Amino acid sequence: MARLLAGVALLGTALSGCSAGAAMREPGHPPSARSSSTAGRAEPASPAPTPVGGATAAPAWLGTRVLPSRPAGSAPADTPPELRNRSIVTVDELPPPPDGRFHATVQAVPASVLARSSWAENCPVAAAELRYVTVGFRGFDGLAHTGELLVNARAADDMVTVFHRLFDAGFPIERMRISSAAQLNAPSTGDGNTTEAFACRPVRGSKAWSQHAYGLAVDVNPFQNPYRKGTVVLPELAGAYLDRHEVRPGMALPGGPAVRAFGAVGWGWGGDYRSLNDYMHFSATGG
Repeated sequence: MARLLAGVALLGTALSGCSAGAAMREPGHPPSARSSSTAGRAEPASPAPTPVGGATAAPAWLGTRVLPSRPAGSAPADTPPELRNRSIVTVDELPPPPDGRFHATVQAVPASVLARSSWAENCPVAAAELRYVTVGFRGFDGLAHTGELLVNARAADDMVTVFHRLFDAGFPIERMRISSAAQLNAPSTGDGNTTEAFACRPVRGSKAWSQHAYGLAVDVNPFQNPYRKGTVVLPELAGAYLDRHEVRPGMALPGGPAVRAFGAVGWGWGGDYRSLNDYMHFSATGG
């Protein structure tokens, strides 16, 4: 999950947490698809928030510097100064809403979208059980943008509800795109920050599928909401965001907009796990 400012390599770290392998843990269960017709929605405009500290363009090196190999158990990599309070301006990869309002569509996955996703015949969910969803989101620049998700058909309407709530709350999201298998497996730069749902991957070190492989999990702002288990931090450069007491825009926090929005549709949060922290991760099963 090409980016004009950061380059294609950024896509390889788009799901740097649970859905990109290292943080994928729990198997899911094959969903029972239900029909979901194409829908378009427009809502009254919400006031654009003013990002704390102001939004900035991505540094020129973002997504291009492949991380060197590090010994297992070593301390997390340092977060570059430019990313310690990450508020990067969104580069529009889909046409933004011209009226600045929330819009959403739900439809069967077009062949062209499926072809650039990580879906394959051996995935645990049929293509017909997925939906292509576009939703409005607020960037760290305070502007309205358009994002895309592949989600399970039974969760599509709920995801529209969730992202509508986040839009109205002014919760900022940097990027929301679909990644291919090649992009997910690209060498890690440790600085990816794509909000994404479907990723056809098993749990690392296991034959069990992740909830992302069913389209029943979403990772939100992975850089602001990293995964941590012991000394492992993903994205690797996001260690500055392990301090959850230093509240910055885009963070998922107990009682905050993201946790409330997903909780309202019955989805659990990885920030509540006991054996690890997966702050980016929301799923239908809570696993």
